[in-house]
Amino acid sequence: MKYDVIVVGGGHAGIEACLSAARMGKKTLLVTMLVEQIGAASCNPAIGGLAKGHLVRELDAIGGEMGLCTDASGIQFRILNASKGAAVQGSRAQIDMDKYREYMRKVCHNTPNLEVYQDEVSQLLVKNNNEVYGVQTKLGEIFEAKKVILTTGTFMKGLIHIGQNTYEAGRAWELPSTTLSTQLKSLGLNVGRLKTGTPSRIDANSIDFSVMDAHGGDEKPTPFSFRTHTKEFNPKQYPCYITYTNLSTHDKISSNFHRAPMFTGQIEGRGPRYCPSIEDKVNRFSERERHQLFLEPQTAMCTEYYINGLSTSLPIDVQKEMIHSIKGLENAKIIRYGYAIEYDYVDPTELKHTLETKKIKNLYHAGQINATTGYEEAAAQGLMAGINAALAIDDKEPFILRRDEAYIGVLIDDLVTKGTTEPYRMFTSRAEYRLLLREENADIRLSAYGHTFGLIDDATIARVKHKEKTINDAIEFLKEQVLTSKKETLELLEQLNEEKINDKVLLLDIIGRSTITNEKFDALVPSLKDIDPYLKEQIIIEAKYYRYVEKQKKQIEKMKKMLKMKIPENFDYASVPGLSNEVIEKLNTFNPPTLFNASEISGITPAAIDVIHLYINLRGKQ
Repeated sequence: MKYDVIVVGGGHAGIEACLSAARMGKKTLLVTMLVEQIGAASCNPAIGGLAKGHLVRELDAIGGEMGLCTDASGIQFRILNASKGAAVQGSRAQIDMDKYREYMRKVCHNTPNLEVYQDEVSQLLVKNNNEVYGVQTKLGEIFEAKKVILTTGTFMKGLIHIGQNTYEAGRAWELPSTTLSTQLKSLGLNVGRLKTGTPSRIDANSIDFSVMDAHGGDEKPTPFSFRTHTKEFNPKQYPCYITYTNLSTHDKISSNFHRAPMFTGQIEGRGPRYCPSIEDKVNRFSERERHQLFLEPQTAMCTEYYINGLSTSLPIDVQKEMIHSIKGLENAKIIRYGYAIEYDYVDPTELKHTLETKKIKNLYHAGQINATTGYEEAAAQGLMAGINAALAIDDKEPFILRRDEAYIGVLIDDLVTKGTTEPYRMFTSRAEYRLLLREENADIRLSAYGHTFGLIDDATIARVKHKEKTINDAIEFLKEQVLTSKKETLELLEQLNEEKINDKVLLLDIIGRSTITNEKFDALVPSLKDIDPYLKEQIIIEAKYYRYVEKQKKQIEKMKKMLKMKIPENFDYASVPGLSNEVIEKLNTFNPPTLFNASEISGITPAAIDVIHLYINLRGKQ
């Protein structure tokens, strides 16, 4: 059978890839190991978090499904860093893992142009040694396609470790993909090995919650999706619980380091630095007397709890002792043991910004195959791969988000230009333009793209345009209003417990103060008092960031002009201090005509571009 797009793998990346391609009118096939596991949350029962929430809001703005599914299956919603600025806040939701999976499976089954098939893809169909034209499955089925997207997660040669026990699996007790990465390597792609891990799951009836601190959701929960009606959004929320490891726990772990696969050499792959196993934490931070643990319900039934912070691959007898030494878990019954899993990935510098591989035509990669970790990073890549595969079929311009446009742009640019030797996780600190890239303005930044691709409907884009116009009109109004230190103004500021002014001040700058609330806004700007509370809040946020955003926009324009600069012929890169031998070698090999072309070369960092720009200017003056 022939298709436009084939997506291999039904995880978070695969879902967004197949849905976007199908919704853009392409005949799409999703091939997955187990249909029941489409959308399975392999590790923690949560979506979002710091920077990860940005990714979900952005893919939602473009027309992805993760935000909608989270709102439908969420059992606790929180804004992290709520006391800090909007640029570093992050939405996070606990999800009912069963409902999440059921929702995504139903969406995939009911999306026009999308077919679902259960089987293992054993090999890619390749012609001319560099062009994919389909796949062959383990059962012998052959499917042809114009584009193939691999979203294999941890399944390529997946190997699970629990103490000295190992077994081949892509996820606990699920069959791995054993041949695909071997073929990718034979096709000239750089295949490596990584590892990740997960903690034990505990029977709720065996936990003493009375000695733990409850951690609830926000009183007024905020939905993930811009398409979820806020006024109707009132999910039942369930608490998480906080407990801690102790010195006894650490003793039980450290006395068994000689049995820990990550220390014995049994595990070869490198794990995520920012989500280490408990044995790694105890080893690296031996001075710490305790480590915080979050007990998270996996479903609304709350029968099973995930111990966030206790990822491990220690033997099961050590896991039992370790868990039973923790306050509130003395009598805990373990339903599933923690484990580490090693898997093959492909060096992401093998990719173009479209997520198509450079060496193999029509082959795209998304998710953990690109060395990322996290549901959100995977989903964002899947969406972009699906969109770009569909656009390429129609011979249209690719969809590449810049670093100043979206966290998704930062994610993909980091991967394909810098690469990574460990599982990559998104952080707000990775985005140099994070003041521009706030969660609440993702729809304004990106929904027009989704509408163009047919992923966002007319009613939604109309709401986005209304929001944008309301905010822009309000900001322009505030910029035109000048306050002076006359008696009435000073008295009003005093009543609002606001700092007085001694000279002329734009109303915009008063509203931009960190102390301004919706109530103070109403008193200071009575003509805008009746604006929708949500939009009013957005206006205040925009005012607070206005001066900083203007400064960043100027920096971006300067960068755009800089990238247009031509590089002189026979430019001596070796004479530029600060450039590594690798960068010099790549620049001499590719001989880019402009700084923009240089920035597109894998491994050429923004810092390197800055230095080259400086020395081109110096050479010009000389």
